[in-house]
Amino acid sequence: MVQVRKLQPEVAEGRINNDAWVEQMQSTLGLEDMTAIRAACELAQDIALRSHAEEGGDYSYGNCFFAGLEIAEILAGLQLDSDSLVAGILCRAVREERLSLEDVEVAFGKTVAKLIEGVQQMDAITTLHQPQNDTDLGGQNQIENVRKMLVAMVDDVRVALIKLAERTWAIRAIKNEPTEFKQRIARHVSEVYAPLAHRLGIGYIKWELEDIAFRYLEPERYTMIAKLLDGRRLDREAFISRVINLLEQKLRDEQIDASVTGRAKHIFSIARKMDKKHIDFDQVYDISAVRVLVPEIKDCYATLGIVHSLWRNIPNEFDDYIATPKPNGYRSLHTAVIGPEGKVMEVQIRTHAMHEEAEFGVCSHWQYKGTDRKGVAHSYEEKIDWLRQVLQWHEELGDISTLAEELRADVQADRAYVFTPGGHVVDLMNGATPVDFAYRVHTEVGNHCRGARVNGAIVSLNHPLKSGDQVEILTAEHATPRREWLNPSLGYIRESRTRSKIQHWFKLQDKEVNADAGQVMVEHEIQRLDLGDVDLETLAEAMDYACCEDMYADVGAGDLPVSDVMEALQQQLPGYQDNEQLAFKLADDADKAVALTTEPEERRRSSVLDAMTQLADCCKPVQGDDCLGYIKQGYGVTIHRRDCEKILQLEEEDPERIVRVDWEGPARRRYAIDILIRALDRHGLLHDITGVLTRESVNVMALSSQLDRRQGLVELRMTVEVNGLVLLGRLLDKIGQIPNLVEVKRCRAGS
Repeated sequence: MVQVRKLQPEVAEGRINNDAWVEQMQSTLGLEDMTAIRAACELAQDIALRSHAEEGGDYSYGNCFFAGLEIAEILAGLQLDSDSLVAGILCRAVREERLSLEDVEVAFGKTVAKLIEGVQQMDAITTLHQPQNDTDLGGQNQIENVRKMLVAMVDDVRVALIKLAERTWAIRAIKNEPTEFKQRIARHVSEVYAPLAHRLGIGYIKWELEDIAFRYLEPERYTMIAKLLDGRRLDREAFISRVINLLEQKLRDEQIDASVTGRAKHIFSIARKMDKKHIDFDQVYDISAVRVLVPEIKDCYATLGIVHSLWRNIPNEFDDYIATPKPNGYRSLHTAVIGPEGKVMEVQIRTHAMHEEAEFGVCSHWQYKGTDRKGVAHSYEEKIDWLRQVLQWHEELGDISTLAEELRADVQADRAYVFTPGGHVVDLMNGATPVDFAYRVHTEVGNHCRGARVNGAIVSLNHPLKSGDQVEILTAEHATPRREWLNPSLGYIRESRTRSKIQHWFKLQDKEVNADAGQVMVEHEIQRLDLGDVDLETLAEAMDYACCEDMYADVGAGDLPVSDVMEALQQQLPGYQDNEQLAFKLADDADKAVALTTEPEERRRSSVLDAMTQLADCCKPVQGDDCLGYIKQGYGVTIHRRDCEKILQLEEEDPERIVRVDWEGPARRRYAIDILIRALDRHGLLHDITGVLTRESVNVMALSSQLDRRQGLVELRMTVEVNGLVLLGRLLDKIGQIPNLVEVKRCRAGS
């Protein structure tokens, strides 16, 4: 990372001379064309001068122009491109609503406008997050969720870097602000942006953010530690220099090619270590530290031997993270020794490859906390790793935007991070709904939920939530959970914990109430699927229930899905008695899923066994329907539903040609059936219906429509292919969710 020397632009005749500043940016970044950066400076200056003329006050460091220049200097230190610097120069002006994104796009292009828009999205999180009260949804988890959301919303790593630069400027700029304001900014910076800088591997920004935030949050401790460090600063720097020279000479004598650097621990890190280990300042051994980078692992242990031969190591202060890496994969040797003049110091020894992994790779200090037991990183960690890789590769190859585009498709979000009205973050599965959100906030909120607003607009309770949404649950004292929430086809629930809580609520209700509700649900489904008369007592017995009421009670309580009842019913319809079933084998025919049975004695079997079969177009039977077959000489057997008008007529006219038929085992093909849809006519209705069919992989064989203009009603008849009653039920459920639907059901031809 390149550090940019801070320049104050020269004031000349009421305006700022930006030439020297622009020239330094050009030299630092090696850019040939500075036209856009120069234009951004002039635009930001015009905005600042205009604001100063209108509002008065001091034309000083705090305005959007000077802020933009400092933000750009920080970004130049990260070696970012021209678009990033332009976005950095203008982002404060846009944030303060002195400049519109539309004007930015016209003047500087879509890329700059998109970068600033991304920074604004992160600004929205800053506005909503309220760190003063972490009690409602778990304090530390709130902080981590906000960090995750920040990353989930960043499609371009430059957005994160611009935001970090902007927050670095902001915390530098508030030194003369009221204490309460400084602490609010410092708390948010320390909880969100310093950790983000750490996870992006930008150490010097992390240290600065942590130290300044610590100075405002705990001024007395900060001053105490700073005084202890300042009293020793010159001595410590001279001490580290002597240690480096001595160690480099010794390593050269042993023919070890090593790079030795030294550092002083920053103030916040010292305070954190004192708190964590419950020790005093004098017991922090790594206030002065030396790091040695060597080519190979064998050189690490050779260097360790040299260090311990030079200085006495402190017992219990040696860690071999090479032989036993940390859970996140971090590798290095750490030892604390009593160095020259009896002063304690820490020495870290690692290979160059280990150092790169520790700074930029998947072995960062935080990642293992988010991986599963197989070590597979979740998408949040993958996204962080992606951001860090882009940053590292950019330094090597010099083109950040191309790499970002290539890598973006490799990381998919698997969580949604949404806000409560009070600004707390709720972590949900991707695609979770307001019902899931309500039960995650509190079980009683879910139980009394009657509606939801997302970003201020009323939405349906099965509306998929996405990261950044602000969700408000509308409750009513007498509202209760609805059984339709448990229907998986309707999409009200995404999380298993939500389903468990709703089922628990229904289990607490009176059995008779559940039984009544369950009976209505089962009978409605039988009617909707046009299954005719069904022996429900036999069905309940086949499902191991003592009576129908027990089966209904489980349906009403949510323990038994209606789809499971329909699947069992499909197996219990007449014709499944094994003692009468005669398998009807057809070598290469799609209709071999049909098996035929005959009435005992009075029906002829021999004429059936060699017959070919086909499904009747008039009633379009589907697996599970109670069916009869009609034998026609030379054509085989035509299969009809038992209640088909044509088969009833044939049964009267030619009963000797009627045979009972059965469905052989599970569905082996798809069957054409007719469905009827009635809806209020509107633009896009057919598109929505066919969209459902496409998502369910259902083929449409025929379609007709009729419009009643007087009532504004449209009637659609569709012939579709399904493989059984369960898919048919799910299909009708999903079509029924389309806006303006009046009715959807299975129908018979001609009805």
